Amino acid sequence: MTLHQRFEQVVVLVLSVIIALVIAIALLQLVTRLIPLLLGGALDPLDHEVFQAMFGMIMTLLIALEFKHSIIRVALRAEGIVQVKTVILIALLALIRKFIILDIHTTDAATIAALASATLALGIVYWLFREREDRQSKPLE
Repeated sequence: MTLHQRFEQVVVLVLSVIIALVIAIALLQLVTRLIPLLLGGALDPLDHEVFQAMFGMIMTLLIALEFKHSIIRVALRAEGIVQVKTVILIALLALIRKFIILDIHTTDAATIAALASATLALGIVYWLFREREDRQSKPLE
């Protein structure tokens, strides 16, 4: 390994530990807030606003986990430092989270249209990356 590659490995490992700690703390806070409310009957998951808040928190954890997973792949040298497909996937997850927590009564149509357009554009780019990978992995006949 070159000096630069070793430096990358150290940075990736430190980032991985930091993100793991943040995820663990966020999960602990989610559990300590929601479980007592659910067991006590004070939290109604069928209420739209409660559903939005709960799934917003859960999606935030999923986004962080995907981010950590992409960093670990770098640490294992399974892939290079920048994986555009993974960044697009994380951006799609963040947009989906935004749609889940979005209050349609207070959000204007232009914002919803912009989010939808961004989601569509990222979806198309992700699909194009997958198509390219599929073509590259198929043997020529």
